[in-house]
Amino acid sequence: MFGWFKKSPAAPVKQVWVEHNGFRICATPIAEAGQYRVSGIIEKGEDEAVKQHRFVRADLIANKDEADAFSVLKAKLMIDQMGDAIFSDD
Repeated sequence: MFGWFKKSPAAPVKQVWVEHNGFRICATPIAEAGQYRVSGIIEKGEDEAVKQHRFVRADLIANKDEADAFSVLKAKLMIDQMGDAIFSDD
């Protein structure tokens, strides 16, 4: 009866990956209270040997594009500081 009232399915979000020192970074900011929380994915390796680290920071950014850029910047800093240790379980 109210078929016109239903929300249309959300379009899948295209993941954009950036290379940095042998690692791949994908910004995945989280919408929260009208802002975006800095978060992302860091990967290294190929096929079955891919290691992945997901991170979420406390930083909130008002603009989606700026949140994307800041997420990549934070990931690059983590990579530069920790290298492969970023994938340790400790």
